[in-house]
Amino acid sequence: MSVLILADQTEGHFKKTALEALSYGAKLAEQLNTTAEALVLGTVNEDLASLGKYGVKKVHHAANEALNIVDAQVYTKVIAEAVNATGANVVVLSHNNTGRAIAARLSVRLKAALAPAAVSLPDTSDGFVVKKVVFSGKASANVSLNTDIKIISLNQNAFKIAAGEGTAEVVSLNISVEPGKIKVTATDKVTGEIPLTEATRVVSGGRGLKGPENWGILEDLAKALDAATACSRPVADSNWRPHHEHVGQTGIAIAPNLYVAVGISGAIQHLAGVNRSKVIVVINKDAEAPFFKAADYGVVGDIFEVLPKLTEEVKKLKGIV
Repeated sequence: MSVLILADQTEGHFKKTALEALSYGAKLAEQLNTTAEALVLGTVNEDLASLGKYGVKKVHHAANEALNIVDAQVYTKVIAEAVNATGANVVVLSHNNTGRAIAARLSVRLKAALAPAAVSLPDTSDGFVVKKVVFSGKASANVSLNTDIKIISLNQNAFKIAAGEGTAEVVSLNISVEPGKIKVTATDKVTGEIPLTEATRVVSGGRGLKGPENWGILEDLAKALDAATACSRPVADSNWRPHHEHVGQTGIAIAPNLYVAVGISGAIQHLAGVNRSKVIVVINKDAEAPFFKAADYGVVGDIFEVLPKLTEEVKKLKGIV
């Protein structure tokens, strides 16, 4: 009996979401008075024993190179075999693209109850009840998991990474990997930017910027804040900005500590993708913009006047000349 946590990786390096899942799983194992163990798939360039500082006692590593490509069917089979081999009764995944592709399949294969998009540790005082977000983050629900094996996928930025001291035992997991049906023929990689899914601060622009030629004032603020840049769907559809920067229900769903919306009215589809942000700041000249209802802080004013002044003040606070 243990908690098994998938520590997903990209190009040999662990994602921030993986460290969140490890911290969550370790705390859950402590709550259940059992042990936390990690599962790592594919070739990794990092010291696996160092994952012990996040609370796991053992790391099961399936080093087959075929697992460097995320194929949901292959991953599901391998993870299910790992669960059976380790005797784990709780599986923790990240609720990212990988987790969403795997969780439901794994639930069916293991005949396990699933709580996707969890935002807190389960209440185990009377059963096993997990709080999760529903309706694109507009509400939450408490779900009771009653099966022998339980699966939880943890929402991004819902649990603080807790790093301490310690090392984990690393063991090889010898599981046969069947060839997947997915073949990668080419990869277009964005470089030199903070990935939106990993960013703790995001500055996002909408049609209020009036055109791509004005994006420099937003990028100046983002640079001062060490933030990633993003945009609303109309901006991406107009080719002002690349589509990989589009956040919202039909784009990338994010949950940074700080989300600054510049010249974005706040349509419900956009809100659905950013409403899990810890702090939302809205800057818009329209005092009736719907986004202000969801904002923690709002500035009503001309963004072409507000942004340069805000950037200047941020630089002063950080001691940037």
